[in-house]
Amino acid sequence: MTDKKVRVRFAPSPTGPLHIGGVRTALYNYLFARKQGGDFLLRIEDTDQKRFVHGAEEYIMESLRWCGIQWDEGPGKDGPYAPYRQSERKELYRQYAVQLIDSGHAYYAFDTAEELEEMRKRIEAEKGNAQYDATTRGSMKNSLTLNNVETVAMLESGAPYVVRFKMPANEDVVMQDQIRGTVKVNTSLLDDKVLFKSDGMPTYHLANVVDDYLMEISHVIRGEEWLPSLPLHVLLYKSLGWESSMPEFAHLPLLLKPDGNGKLSKRDGDRLGFPVFPLMWNDPNSGEISSGYRESGYFADAFVNMLAFLGWNPGTDKEIFSMDELIEAFSLERVGKSGSKFDPAKARWFNHQYLLKREDKEVAALFNLILKDRGIHEPMEKVTKIVSLVKDRVSFVHEMWDQAVFFFIAPREYDDKLVKKKWKDDTPDILWQVTDVLKNLEPFTVQSIDKALHDYMEEREVGAGKLMIALRLSLVGAGMGPDLKEIMVLLGKEEVIARIEKAIDVIGNK
Repeated sequence: MTDKKVRVRFAPSPTGPLHIGGVRTALYNYLFARKQGGDFLLRIEDTDQKRFVHGAEEYIMESLRWCGIQWDEGPGKDGPYAPYRQSERKELYRQYAVQLIDSGHAYYAFDTAEELEEMRKRIEAEKGNAQYDATTRGSMKNSLTLNNVETVAMLESGAPYVVRFKMPANEDVVMQDQIRGTVKVNTSLLDDKVLFKSDGMPTYHLANVVDDYLMEISHVIRGEEWLPSLPLHVLLYKSLGWESSMPEFAHLPLLLKPDGNGKLSKRDGDRLGFPVFPLMWNDPNSGEISSGYRESGYFADAFVNMLAFLGWNPGTDKEIFSMDELIEAFSLERVGKSGSKFDPAKARWFNHQYLLKREDKEVAALFNLILKDRGIHEPMEKVTKIVSLVKDRVSFVHEMWDQAVFFFIAPREYDDKLVKKKWKDDTPDILWQVTDVLKNLEPFTVQSIDKALHDYMEEREVGAGKLMIALRLSLVGAGMGPDLKEIMVLLGKEEVIARIEKAIDVIGNK
């Protein structure tokens, strides 16, 4: 396959929102294709019509677009292998199911649900492996136990049927995985999987193999949960005569829950307070709304960077990568075999790093939307300056409000603990004296304020802690915030004096 053009695909099912594990699979496929100068395809595997969820396909595509994962071929961007929805390709699959039957690699099965359940109960009672396989197929109603006349009669009568793969008995299937190395499975452990249903729809197993072959997919990069299906898929390639065109396989490690063991699920996110979907999802069936990374305030590039590191590492200490840098650095050789624990704190850390990297003007434009929602209208120059003072204290733009609220709204109450600890009997007199100093201060700049306060403390022998904490309480209402002189300049002289006078009045009368 090495001399063929690299072509990979991301093939989600529209049965609900896209889990971040799915986004990571898409990302790794995209990075691999771009690194190799190949093509990245999006294919919607909607063969399971019973589990189809309205809006899920659009959600999947919007999620990929938000992440900057652009597909070269797929819905909305047709190429030479269109269509890219399996429901629109269903006429293709029947001929391959028939080909497998004709070559003796598959068969019709007419068993009813009751007959299948009876078989399972019987095998379980005998302490056997209750599955439809080489040991049980001979006692079931299928084209292997019926003669040709009986089989044709069943088909012509319209009896429900499925086409099952005829799993070889006691044969070792040896496979190569680019992440896990050599994988060997004996067919005695495998069942006769359903490939095609009487409703004219293939199952995932047949459809994905046929489509990968017809679309000339060179590498199948997918989640670890598909590793048990690999022997069947390899046998299908061989049975269809496509072994020389079989793609290379790579099965990605699972994303694990932050605490304990097991696959990361929506319940973990609900329990620990973080999203497991890229975008907010409104379930059309239940009405339940699930949070998304975009709506939670994550930058798309921070989200992508974080996801890339869940299972892959560049082999260096560098952690912040642009998409282009990820493409350049990515390789399947550096994808781990073991599952990767999701760390919500690390996800926040990535967003914090990307927030710091952004220009103050860009962040200010985002923060200004929050201010406008609160009915606050300030010059962008002031908002930009405030952002520059507080952005290193937050991970998300929306967190800036709590760090900067005092720039827009004067304190209505004051930190009781700090008042009891630091507000002394002589504090009001000190603050009155400082207001006199500030009233006559021109210009009102960081440098002039710094010198004026320094001169006052030296002349009156007032400690910096005593004055500055009282001033911060007066202006902010708490012992938080950036440099006090910067706060004072942005508030302006009149507002500073008004807040000091109010604090003296309110705290002094408690």
